[in-house]
Amino acid sequence: MNGWIIAIALAVVAGGVIVRLGRTPRAAWELVAAALLIGLAGYAWQGNPSQAGVPKSSAAQDKPFDEDVAKLRKEMGERFSEAGQWLVLSDALNRQGKHTDAANVLRVGLRQYPEDANLWLGLGNALIVHGNGVLSPAAEYAFRQAMRLAPEHPAPAYFFGLALAQSGQPQQAEKIWRALLEQAPADAEWRSELETNLGILERALGSGMSSAPVSGPTSGNGTPDPEQ
Repeated sequence: MNGWIIAIALAVVAGGVIVRLGRTPRAAWELVAAALLIGLAGYAWQGNPSQAGVPKSSAAQDKPFDEDVAKLRKEMGERFSEAGQWLVLSDALNRQGKHTDAANVLRVGLRQYPEDANLWLGLGNALIVHGNGVLSPAAEYAFRQAMRLAPEHPAPAYFFGLALAQSGQPQQAEKIWRALLEQAPADAEWRSELETNLGILERALGSGMSSAPVSGPTSGNGTPDPEQ
């Protein structure tokens, strides 16, 4: 009933505005009334005036930015290069749930710094977030580029292995992480997390599981320090 009241009130107001402000001659008043009645008839035919309005909620909420990734980056010896501004901006966009923009910002940065391992690794992680955890060919390419440009740094291999493990490819992840652990310094702060996740992978492979619930940040930008 409220729908009809609102519709009729709007029709009356519209008619008054047309007649008074439009200075419509009296002879045309009947045409205005007819047009408004046709509009009401269309509302009655296509609308549902008796149904209460219900606000629609979003079907899915954006995944929040994982702050643990920043901590892990520091533990792996993060040092921003000249391209660091792009990583900061991408992180900020991810925190706002703008995951597509976060990935696109890093693509722009790579046009200016195509040999920067920080940006390639950041793009790989950003694409994982954008794809809801799925390791796409584009994300894998970005990780491999980071590993090529910074072969001695742990972050590219760690985050690539994490993406593989959480995308149902534990054999490949185990191979990458095993090689990384052999090179890891005994006092590295991130070594214990790598050992834990590697143990989870080994148990999963031993039990025949196709995936393993490894822990660790999967969003944001893992940024290596190629100079270390």
